Amino acid sequence: MPTSATTTAAAAPVRPGWIEIAVGLLALVASTIVLPFFGPWGLELNDVAYGLVVAAWSGIAGLVGFGAAALVRIRSLGAFGVKRTSWRWMLAGVAGGLVALAAKGAVILAITALTGFDSNPQGMYYDAAGGGVLPLILTFAFLAVLTPIGEEFLFRGVLANALLRYGPVVGVLSSSVVFGLFHGINIVLPAAIVVGIVAAELMRRSGSIWPAVVVHAVNNAALPLLVLVTGTGGPVAG
Repeated sequence: MPTSATTTAAAAPVRPGWIEIAVGLLALVASTIVLPFFGPWGLELNDVAYGLVVAAWSGIAGLVGFGAAALVRIRSLGAFGVKRTSWRWMLAGVAGGLVALAAKGAVILAITALTGFDSNPQGMYYDAAGGGVLPLILTFAFLAVLTPIGEEFLFRGVLANALLRYGPVVGVLSSSVVFGLFHGINIVLPAAIVVGIVAAELMRRSGSIWPAVVVHAVNNAALPLLVLVTGTGGPVAG
């Protein structure tokens, strides 16, 4: 007859742990090593082509990291939040994305006003989106679809889910800071943290990764859409 301890353990949600975090992030870093080969010291692609490669690779690298983490020991995608959700939560993702978009814009404006620091390391995305109709469509697909899926699967599905065992504050904030740091020490960092917090909280509340993907997609879609409308750069992407 099962003991109460056994019953409790069986009822406890299965979560990824530190080994999944380590393997996933190491795989992410390893997969980005190839990017310089497409740059000035490699294939010497033009600005549009290089921007498309970088836009695509952020999503690919996230999926590589997630895949590596998922293969370590937990084979159930549900343990990483990859499960169905309701339209209500998907709409909440859209609303959360708009809130995050406004909040990160305010944060960036405040930092720029206080420090004068406004250098945007994502200029290659604007080059790609401004390269014509097909590059614009591909930039939108890579930034607003592929990247949100890849990065959310890794940073929320693996990292936030693992850290949520220490409570919602640690899980949401810590995973968002790590997500921001992986964007580099630049103006994108605080924007990524803001998006990460909103995405992680919606994932925590819904139990599904998909509302977080929607938050990310809404934010990243703003860049190619603004280029389409104005022909100039705009919000940073996550």
